[in-house]
Amino acid sequence: MGKGLIPLLLEGGHEIRALARPGSERQVPAGAQTITGNALQEDSYAASVSGADTFVHLIGVAHPGPSKARQFREVDWVSAQVAVKSARAAGIRHFVYLSVAQPAPVMKEYVAVRAECEATIRASGMAATFLRPWYVLGPGHRWPCFLLPFYKVCEWLPATRAASRRLGLVTLPQMLRALVWAVENPPESTQILDVPRIRALSEGRTGSVPA
Repeated sequence: MGKGLIPLLLEGGHEIRALARPGSERQVPAGAQTITGNALQEDSYAASVSGADTFVHLIGVAHPGPSKARQFREVDWVSAQVAVKSARAAGIRHFVYLSVAQPAPVMKEYVAVRAECEATIRASGMAATFLRPWYVLGPGHRWPCFLLPFYKVCEWLPATRAASRRLGLVTLPQMLRALVWAVENPPESTQILDVPRIRALSEGRTGSVPA
């Protein structure tokens, strides 16, 4: 997602510093300053955060699944703790965090870790934007398209309407537009971009955002 976001932010006139693992520097889009480091090590990149005003956290275990509960703790949780400490020490004013839709009936370990990370960010005192998609459709991630008729039925039924909208599908372009909007519209405290809001931003519809 970072590869798609960086060019959009650069087009908007933003200066970007992108964290890359050793050996992955060439994957950073041209125009961004590359910071080589380890997202799981506290002092790996903290010095490079100074002078920025917004921190975007997109790190997480690839292809989340119920069997990866330990990895959620070791990667998702740890990287967020390191990021919050580094951002706060650098005087970051706005922290953008890619979270997950919640509550949810499945993937409880994943949701729990993301909720804990949100709590850490809130406690830091930084203004924050939490994006809460459920499943992002994109290259290699299109099988849920078969569920679209099911979602339509659930959205039509009053008893399942709220849950089906909260746990709805969004596309990668929709997520990227929402992330750009989040970077360019920092809140005074905290704002949440859930699935309906992410879709609305993609369609150019704005309005109040729940805290």
